[in-house]
Amino acid sequence: MPKEEDIGAAGVDLTLDSKFWVFKDDLQGKTVDLSRLGFREATKEVRQKSITLEPGEMCLGITKEKITLPPDIMGSLEGRSRYARMGLAVHITSSLVQPGSSNHQVLEIVNFAPFAITIKEGMKISQVVFERLETRSTKPYALFGSIAKKQ
Repeated sequence: MPKEEDIGAAGVDLTLDSKFWVFKDDLQGKTVDLSRLGFREATKEVRQKSITLEPGEMCLGITKEKITLPPDIMGSLEGRSRYARMGLAVHITSSLVQPGSSNHQVLEIVNFAPFAITIKEGMKISQVVFERLETRSTKPYALFGSIAKKQ
């Protein structure tokens, strides 16, 4: 359950965990065929209380909160404006939280600022907005999503 102070008028704040994925050094300067290499093979997991991203650098983070949705509710991840105004993008394109999900949300975090940015475990870095569907999903993500089964 979210804390009362994390619930806003239109969304629920999500907290950054201490687990990050960074790209492996041996990929630096190479061309990657995305049909052959997925993020699990391209990244290494690091656990630390903070991470500093140089301009243009990206990492994956994860939320401390696990979101469990029924088949008739979907969510949408949104960045926090206070960080976006400083050049930090919290997710690039995968904002949809599928109906029937039950997992922690992976965040694609990119520094678009012209300076290095440090992010820390415990930051309220993202928020989720929920929407009710008119009909229940016949393919709840927790049962049918290939990645969801591994989280």
